[in-house]
Amino acid sequence: MATLLSSAPNYRGAGIHQYSKALLAFLPRHAPAFDFHAFLMDRAFSAPGVTCHRATKLTESPTQRILWEQVQVARLTRQLGLDLLHGFAYALPVAVAIPTVVTVHDLTFLRFPHAFPRSKQQYLSRMTSFSCRRARVVIADSHATARDLTSLLGIPDEKIQVIYPGADARYRPLPRAEVEAWRKRKSLPEQFILMVGTLEPRKNHLGLIEAYARYRTLARHPLPLFIGGGKGWHYQQIFVRVQALGLEKDVHFLGFVPWEDLPWLYNAATLFVYPSYYEGFGLPVVEAMRSGLPVITSTASSLPEVAGQAALTIDPDDPDALAQAIWRVTESEPERLDAMRAQGLAQARRFQWQETARQTARVYARILNLPHA
Repeated sequence: MATLLSSAPNYRGAGIHQYSKALLAFLPRHAPAFDFHAFLMDRAFSAPGVTCHRATKLTESPTQRILWEQVQVARLTRQLGLDLLHGFAYALPVAVAIPTVVTVHDLTFLRFPHAFPRSKQQYLSRMTSFSCRRARVVIADSHATARDLTSLLGIPDEKIQVIYPGADARYRPLPRAEVEAWRKRKSLPEQFILMVGTLEPRKNHLGLIEAYARYRTLARHPLPLFIGGGKGWHYQQIFVRVQALGLEKDVHFLGFVPWEDLPWLYNAATLFVYPSYYEGFGLPVVEAMRSGLPVITSTASSLPEVAGQAALTIDPDDPDALAQAIWRVTESEPERLDAMRAQGLAQARRFQWQETARQTARVYARILNLPHA
């Protein structure tokens, strides 16, 4: 059951959309013996080897989406005589009797319940808990998410399979002349610090801004900070703090960055800083590393797991340490940037959609007692 729903300007929904698209594109290549059907609300998507069953009424209404998920998908599953159903994002239909798999990307709705409308938070909490208990296997995007599944929902370790997502191949080092031409068209400076993430408390923009202000007192030639991301919740404090620190000319808000611009933005930046408090995986870190952009991130949740030894990791509650790290790699020891680029490119190669699909197909084969390479 693929979730190809998101057209809204937020990275959470679009990240799930990308997971579904990529997995559906790669699964038939690595499991040609399976007959794949996808239930979705995306009119344009198609993939070789996948039969798409689309909602007859495409809607942004949560109620209509739940009805599609719970009623129509359950009915189609029975009509098609399917052997296994995989919910790509948290939820499974209640009224199915065949074996199931569910993927859980994070448990933000439990860690940060006030970030969601009450009805959505309650639905996600109850449906994710039900789906994880019903499923034969629960796929988690990281070991950090697997630990959350056990500690917050009581899901046994042996039921959880960690399968890392991949990152799109368009995130790669791009030709410098083309990057420079793009930079000029966008009126971006030759060097700058970048963060990309929805403006909300868990991304820790306030911590970054505090650290950036302190970095500017250390640096002789401080770089400007550019922040890309749509407005989430409690974002007003971010703009207030920038004004209070007198950083209006130094901190630039790009708004939601279109997907076609993100690879260019990563390539144009000098340093990527991502001091988030909580991630189920941390896709922006992988995208930045794949693009050859050095990364500083936090020690929280899945981020050290994803960054490995390729990035500097800092306590998200220590703005002094973050300021020192930014200053060190941009001014005190700039030669470290080249090493971080090389290490990041190597680390990012661990996250490939081909491997995500291969491991997912092995889960299907194991449940159905079928051989798989």
